[in-house]
Amino acid sequence: MIRTVPETGSTNDDLAALARAGAEEGHWLRADRQTGGRGRQGREWHSPPGNLYASTLVRLRPGDPSAATLALVAAVALQEVAAVFAPGTDVSIKWPNDLLVGGAKLSGILLERSENAVIIGFGVNLADHPADTPRPAISLRALTGASPDPGVFAEALADAFARWLARWRGEGLAPIRAQWLAAAHPAGTALSAAAGHGEVVDGLFDGLDQNGGLRLRLADGSSRVIHAGDVFLIQDP
Repeated sequence: MIRTVPETGSTNDDLAALARAGAEEGHWLRADRQTGGRGRQGREWHSPPGNLYASTLVRLRPGDPSAATLALVAAVALQEVAAVFAPGTDVSIKWPNDLLVGGAKLSGILLERSENAVIIGFGVNLADHPADTPRPAISLRALTGASPDPGVFAEALADAFARWLARWRGEGLAPIRAQWLAAAHPAGTALSAAAGHGEVVDGLFDGLDQNGGLRLRLADGSSRVIHAGDVFLIQDP
């Protein structure tokens, strides 16, 4: 069941509070509008009405795959749903979990850990997208001429996420990794990764390692695996 509120600061913050109070896995919260939405590293997330702002709660269990790989679970679930609502459109995944269409960002996913709980927040540009961001953005309305009802989209996402989460638990990372690769941008795509401590690594997309890390092929022919950091497409001039 998805609970919807007209407005909140952040659905992730609200679910984190519920997690600390003992909420069980499977909770979903959607807001028509957020006043304090954020992306990775605390970046502000554009939150006009008509888009999707929703979060869910996963309780980690003994024997689960690495919690970090829930980013891939969220990505494949969201990509599956977005592709249904934008038929004929090439919706691809950029590591670890952004959705892109033609290099423009359609959505973002933010994972935050609170003890044995992982809060997963989804922001999807359904009706509107910002025009003044450093990197291009896009919305489903711009792609298809119509925007889905956020509640309908959220229900489809909750169903898809539950299915992929069950596979992650029951079969391990392998099927998630395979689906992620099938939906990713092509091998050889030029990427730039901010790997931390000011280091920037440029290379060509060379898949994922067995633990879900981003593998880059460098100019000297060597490989580098990125486990954390922002990744951007290197656009042709």
